[in-house]
Amino acid sequence: MKKKHFLFLTMMTLMTIILAACSHSEASSNEEKDQASTVRIGYFPNMTHIATIVALEKGYFQQQLGEDVTISTKTFNDGTAFMEAMSTNAIDIGTVGPTPALNTYTRHPQHEIIAGAVNAGAVLVVRGDSNITSVEDLAGKTVAVPAYGSTQDIGLMKSLKDAGLKVKLSGGNVNSIKLASADTASLMLRGDIDAAAAQEPWGVNIETNGKAKLLLDEKEFAWGSESTNTVVAARKEFTLNNPEMTKKILKAHLQAIDFIKQNPEEAIQLFLDHVKKITGKDLSKEEVTKSFDRITPTSEINEEIIKEMATISKEAGYITTDNIDGLLNLSFLEAVSNE
Repeated sequence: MKKKHFLFLTMMTLMTIILAACSHSEASSNEEKDQASTVRIGYFPNMTHIATIVALEKGYFQQQLGEDVTISTKTFNDGTAFMEAMSTNAIDIGTVGPTPALNTYTRHPQHEIIAGAVNAGAVLVVRGDSNITSVEDLAGKTVAVPAYGSTQDIGLMKSLKDAGLKVKLSGGNVNSIKLASADTASLMLRGDIDAAAAQEPWGVNIETNGKAKLLLDEKEFAWGSESTNTVVAARKEFTLNNPEMTKKILKAHLQAIDFIKQNPEEAIQLFLDHVKKITGKDLSKEEVTKSFDRITPTSEINEEIIKEMATISKEAGYITTDNIDGLLNLSFLEAVSNE
């Protein structure tokens, strides 16, 4: 009897060990499945993307993800190109304007906004020799935007709407034209355009090199200091399959934001050095410093503003619906913030 009891206990012990081993093996397998070997990050070489730039320069992404993960980067000049790359699985995560993100989402809801990056950072400038002193004076004038459907384009529509005006696209009498940010100052100087809605550092660049003057600063343009200018967007497939990596990326993002706030001068220099490596061009430190004072690095997002952006975009005919349910997913940010 004792012998049978001993054999029973031995068998139970072996089964426990086997089950534990299987459980450990399954957990390891799931962990391996969760861990991608490469993370592809997209961003713009603009001041409003400084959080991503600082995180790259300080090595925060690599520190959080570990040396076994390869980080590749790709830069973009506008949100349309960024979102096309994300929609075609060319990048996994990165910073972009909220309007391109929401416009694309209404047609192809395969990504989500998981955090904020920068508020404000956009201005409305006018020709220095013009008699334009108010937004109402833009009636019949030509205003440049970096791209149709861009966050600055929608911001312009918001400011015009508040003044009782509309762009021609929406049946108004303000002519908005698409113009590359790098070309705006020269055309402003020649008198080919009357005004421009621009994000930094291009706002300061147009003021300096295009002899323009501020009509609305970052506290007045669009939604003012609360304007969500840049967000962190990610492919849903990436966040679903790599939740821990997503949180680590956001940890690096929060590290960068904190560093920028605590070390503004060093952050500016990191930005200058990074843009020089990417573009081969030296930016004016004086202009960049002035641009820096117009941004507010933050991970927070004003959901009501994002919804209003969608409504304005629909009114402009860029999208057929302003239903963006599911676009914002702040669960990863909340998890990281509560750790």
